[in-house]
Amino acid sequence: MVENHRWLDVLAHLTLILGVLIVAFPVYIAFVASTHEPSAFVSGLIPLLPGDNLVPSYTDVLKGGTSAQMSVPISTMLGNSLIMALSIAVGKIVISILSAFAIVYFRFPFRQAAFWVIFLTLMLPVEVRIVPTFKVVSELGMLNSYVGLTVPLIASATATFLFRQVFLTIPEELMEAARIDGAGPLKFFWDVLLPMSRTNVAALFVILFIYGWNQYIWPILVTTDSGYYTIVAGIKRMADVVDSEPLWNFIMATSVLALLPPVVVVIAMQRLFVKGLVETEK
Repeated sequence: MVENHRWLDVLAHLTLILGVLIVAFPVYIAFVASTHEPSAFVSGLIPLLPGDNLVPSYTDVLKGGTSAQMSVPISTMLGNSLIMALSIAVGKIVISILSAFAIVYFRFPFRQAAFWVIFLTLMLPVEVRIVPTFKVVSELGMLNSYVGLTVPLIASATATFLFRQVFLTIPEELMEAARIDGAGPLKFFWDVLLPMSRTNVAALFVILFIYGWNQYIWPILVTTDSGYYTIVAGIKRMADVVDSEPLWNFIMATSVLALLPPVVVVIAMQRLFVKGLVETEK
């Protein structure tokens, strides 16, 4: 029996509010830093209230002027990151859901062995296989291209495993009923499995979009052409200056702008995302 106490509700809300403040405070500091002159943060004293340079800072950053220490506009880097994140998220979901469908509903030799080989790749993160992957991408002429940015990161053992577990929970009677109605494998997949996996697809899309958006090491390795810079790598390049102090107001403004697309995706898909994480029955 669960007892309800008002003081427990107050404590829970205070804990949540404290957690939100701890998480949001660095973001607030970044926003405040973007509205001040660069010298305001070099002095060692951090202002806690916004300054007067809000519009000039963001205007200069979006234009990509030389004063912002950037060779390309932020809009270009945001577009590259968006293409990369969407390609990785959609590619991972499509490949993983088709792989899981084949493993669960088709009978072929070494079916389970194929699944465990895919599952064992979880032990090989990008950082472990980054050197041979870069060599393959380089020899195939995929450097400085969207293909080189996205294709090596598309395969996902995690998503394949999750879709396999989802498909295993779907009653076999649905497959038999679809077969009696004359539905082939692809029609059964499109009309039955895909709609029933909608919340799981949404939850994975949010996670994989953020994963692709936050990629840092791989874009730095495969892009030397400024036209293919991503926003996360662009922030790093803005901070790496040799002959002068970093312009922290522009760096922080770029960081704030880089937060917006993932936040929009999470807010837009919040209901499906939460439902896909907590849903246990089909």
